[in-house]
Amino acid sequence: MTTAIVVGSGPNGLAAAAVLARAGVDVTVLEAADQLGGGARSVESPVAGLLQDHCAAVHPMAPGSAFFQTLNLAELGVEWGYAPIDAAHPLDGGRASLLHTSIDETAAGLGSDGARWAGAFGSSSRNFDRLAPVIMSPMLRVPRHPLLLAKLGLVAGPPPAMVQHLFRSEEARALFMGVAAHAIQPLTLPLVTGIGSGIIVAGHSVGWPVIKGGTGRFTEAHIASLRALGVKFETGHRVSRLHELPPRDITVLDVHPHHAANILAEQQPKRARAAYRRFKNGPAAFKVDFAVEGGIPWANPKVGQAGTVHVGGTAREIIAAEREIDAGRMPERPFVLVGQQYLGDPDRARDGVVPVYAYAHVPNGYPGDATEHIISQIERFAPGFHERIVAMRSRSAAAGEAENANFVGGDILTGAKSPMQFLVGPKFGLHPYDTGVPGVYLCSAATPPGPGIHGMGGFHAATRALQRL
Repeated sequence: MTTAIVVGSGPNGLAAAAVLARAGVDVTVLEAADQLGGGARSVESPVAGLLQDHCAAVHPMAPGSAFFQTLNLAELGVEWGYAPIDAAHPLDGGRASLLHTSIDETAAGLGSDGARWAGAFGSSSRNFDRLAPVIMSPMLRVPRHPLLLAKLGLVAGPPPAMVQHLFRSEEARALFMGVAAHAIQPLTLPLVTGIGSGIIVAGHSVGWPVIKGGTGRFTEAHIASLRALGVKFETGHRVSRLHELPPRDITVLDVHPHHAANILAEQQPKRARAAYRRFKNGPAAFKVDFAVEGGIPWANPKVGQAGTVHVGGTAREIIAAEREIDAGRMPERPFVLVGQQYLGDPDRARDGVVPVYAYAHVPNGYPGDATEHIISQIERFAPGFHERIVAMRSRSAAAGEAENANFVGGDILTGAKSPMQFLVGPKFGLHPYDTGVPGVYLCSAATPPGPGIHGMGGFHAATRALQRL
């Protein structure tokens, strides 16, 4: 019988295990941590009874992924939850721009920029079912639907700082730039818009859902289904070298390229090993879980209906803040992403106290405490927020890496999504999942199409392994 070992139990490792097990392969998953799931877990809030997501929280890219379409979520007991508004971007003076699933509703709120927004993203969102397999696959090949991809490329290719000039109002520019900032990269680089554009068109197609009961609910259900297929799991099992593993036909590594280079060592060809070691990390995330009495008192009440809030001020402010963190300097006003997941999943709240998830973009390996930066940024657009905090718990960049070795220096995207790394992953080639060692494949978020619970890195790596086998 064909055997496989998957190292790492994040979303991509579990997706790889699923593809292999369904093909009749005997699969064992090894996880260094004491808990399975990587960043796709749920955690207790600072106040007992509230539910927080550990890292992965809102999932616009997952419903449209080819891997998710192989799952019967209802059979797994997994249900999507939707906030009344997908995302909001508050501005000074009580202004805010709003991102709805409906592109028409979004455009209507942007005034004279509405037609420009619809022109930039309308065709791609209407055809997302055909576009999704293209943008969630390796890009160095002749794509299906090249005209659709070219249409998206008009906004996904140029730097976000350039694309923003499609819009005339600060509201539209800020709304676009807040989503573009998900790349956690300098917003003056080309192709950085790819991540934000993908999220926007996916959101206008399927929304920005959360998983009811927390992201960990999906991970737990998925693991249970894999156990039913015969997949075995071992926690607390750190792999240092390839030769430590028992005999097997396929090895899939859901690990950071630096760790993969160490595991493969001299068995990996020199050129591939050098590329893995050169792989650059991106800036980090400093996270705070809040328990808030009555929710955040946003100056604009509509922001209180949004599942995700981008707190960064104007487009110009966001560009400056992302430039600073990339240079290793902590800005006074960092970009902060706020998650109000309880709006799509009310059972996460208790007795009028709601869980709020927030993280600031900070330099890689940032040794300081960004808690007050986050509170100050939220307070700027929600006066009185500080007084409503019942409890909070902070997670530094170092703590992020300690909990998940793939988050080197607190980089939750598993590597800088710079133009080349975003397109091809850690090494240039037609097959980004090949490590250069026969039978061994890389599938972490360092590989295309990047981070998320969509599982497409694992899906593609396992498919490649089966083809070569």
